[in-house]
Amino acid sequence: MSKHQYDTIIVGAGSAGCVLANRLTEDPHHKVLLLETGGSDRSIFIQMPTALSIPMNTRKFAWQFHTEPEPYLDGRRMHCPRGKVLGGSSSINGMVYVRGHAKDFDEWEEHGAEGWNYQNCLPYFKKAETWVFGGDTYRGDSGPVGTNNGNNMKNPLYQAFIDAGEQAGYPVTRDYNGHQQEGFGPMHMTVKNGVRSSTANAYLRPVMDRPNLTVMTGALVHKVLLNGKQAVGVRYERGGKVQDVKANSEVILSAGSIGSPQILQLSGIGNREVLEKAGIEVKHELPGVGANLQDHLEFYCQFRCKQPTSLNGKLNLWNKFLIGARWILKKDGLGATNHFESCAFIRSKAGVEWPDLQYHFLPAAMRYDGKEAFDGHGFQVHVGHNKPKSRGHVYVRSADPKAAPEILFNYLEHEDDREGFRDCVRLTREIIHQPAMDDYRGEEIQPGADVTTDEAIDAFVRQAVESAYHPSCTCAMGTDEQAVIDPETRVRGIGGLRVVDSSVFPTIPNGNLNAPTIMVAERAADLIRGREPEAPPDVPVGMDEHWRERQRAGEPARAIR
Repeated sequence: MSKHQYDTIIVGAGSAGCVLANRLTEDPHHKVLLLETGGSDRSIFIQMPTALSIPMNTRKFAWQFHTEPEPYLDGRRMHCPRGKVLGGSSSINGMVYVRGHAKDFDEWEEHGAEGWNYQNCLPYFKKAETWVFGGDTYRGDSGPVGTNNGNNMKNPLYQAFIDAGEQAGYPVTRDYNGHQQEGFGPMHMTVKNGVRSSTANAYLRPVMDRPNLTVMTGALVHKVLLNGKQAVGVRYERGGKVQDVKANSEVILSAGSIGSPQILQLSGIGNREVLEKAGIEVKHELPGVGANLQDHLEFYCQFRCKQPTSLNGKLNLWNKFLIGARWILKKDGLGATNHFESCAFIRSKAGVEWPDLQYHFLPAAMRYDGKEAFDGHGFQVHVGHNKPKSRGHVYVRSADPKAAPEILFNYLEHEDDREGFRDCVRLTREIIHQPAMDDYRGEEIQPGADVTTDEAIDAFVRQAVESAYHPSCTCAMGTDEQAVIDPETRVRGIGGLRVVDSSVFPTIPNGNLNAPTIMVAERAADLIRGREPEAPPDVPVGMDEHWRERQRAGEPARAIR
């Protein structure tokens, strides 16, 4: 064991790990070691919001995982990047700030995550953020993470999309992270003073000089060290040297939905058949480790734009230089936004209890690598079915910690998921063909006007969908035999070992995952410190009751005005 002594070792300086490092070291007597495989996050491509496509596709900043051939996506291998840098995936993501619907967290409690309902989670969402327009019953005004609306929808296409949604019969919501998620409205992002508000910037950097916090980068964790059924430390490799380090109190895995189950399995904790196949000695059988993998898929509907209002005119090298130079000098302008400034959350059909489709509107037509999709002006709507029923897994292939695990999502295995994407295509067309878009809407580029039948839509979706980069749920919280951790975030059957990151979600929320991951870490920090949880507020959530009653009556969403 290392001569250095720590009370707690946190594995992974990502969306959850940075939060924990901050909160646990508020006690000056509690010594914490934070281990991160990646390195510095100070690159301009990480800090400048508009450059978001670069770090996600850069090996220096992200694990470039790929799935096994996905059987329901024509055998495609899907890209699954995960943050490998201070801040983790909060340093490479699209910065979209979505908490999820209130019922997503009530659903967690129904799956055995006692105490994790919406009312209990809301105080921690508020604790984490500073909302640029000020706090209220639902929003925080003094937390570490800065949230705003980018450039406040200066491009007219953003408002046109919201108006089209209202004309199609959907509600408008001014704050989908507040009382009512459902509807069309402005989209929020984790940007503060024009700079990415990652957990490294928000939580870690302000406390790096605490004497009871040690941050070690370039450290690849091999496994958790066990003494019987007790975690006593970790083994890691740094600079080619393998070392053991002891934890006097606990080891906390915050390596994400790919890394945390992988480390558990490398440590001999997991499904017996998986471990034995990989040649790993079974130390503790826990069948749910690596199972229950969930993610969001999305595709984009692209249209030509009849007016020169889209961002496609800003994608040449000269304009990119001007945008970057302005951002460097002033931290504002088009460099200070992720460009997703309006959005929507709707139900795919009558009878669905809460929204299951999500829209990101982009006033440009481009690929994920930031290149133009075609010459001329255009816009696109990213849309996905957000409550999938398909389930996959993350399983180690061998005892080698440097070997990528087997990742299989089984995307679109369930018929309900395929039906959800048919709804995405048809409802999106109906929205974009409302009068508010008439002055802008040109030819439909993708999927293409001839893609209309179920069979044609299914074929298009299989080839066009991409991951929204929200892998989750592989160390699910609960109480049944498939649960990996209990509602206190402790690994079931192993003392001194916890998991705190998006892998502990029982089910995937309706939205992007950075906000709920930060919330989980904030609440877990109180549980770990033995502090009384924040008092749950008694606040209403939902939507206009008139709309709700018409939904219950079975009217199709597009018919409700």
